[in-house]
Amino acid sequence: MRKTRIMAEVAVSVSMAVICSFIKVWEMPQGGSVSLTMIPIILVSLRCGAACGVTAGALYGVISLMIAGVIYHPMSILLDYVLAFGVLGVSGFFKKNVAGIVCGTVFGVFGRFICSTISGATLFASYAPAGQNPWIYSLGYQATYLIPELIITLICVTLLYTKARRIFSR
Repeated sequence: MRKTRIMAEVAVSVSMAVICSFIKVWEMPQGGSVSLTMIPIILVSLRCGAACGVTAGALYGVISLMIAGVIYHPMSILLDYVLAFGVLGVSGFFKKNVAGIVCGTVFGVFGRFICSTISGATLFASYAPAGQNPWIYSLGYQATYLIPELIITLICVTLLYTKARRIFSR
């Protein structure tokens, strides 16, 4: 019964993340957007643990790739989809208190930022303006949408924790 419940929670969180991916605050011209996508993945991670969160994030990445993904290079499948969203699940390693939720969320999003930055600097270096270091360009590009998305996610997850704490318990 416990495994069935966990699988259902992962499935629901992935479904919610897919739905949230269609609600975009803004979209970057070369990929990436500010949306509510990370909230359900981080919630299931905090609720069920890191393994469930990583699984949910990786599954979401695969589904996102199938729905609207663009593959420029085989490594972009891993860096832009599977790993980038799977790493959000590491938030489940943190304690279930406000500080742990904030740290876990920041750590998970930072992991996504690293994956996206590596992808941008190595696979999409040609998009950097002439004479600009592709790593610097990629850092700036990723920050323009991931920092606002981190702030939105932090606000939502923290509010949920403080106002509806039972969501975080099993």
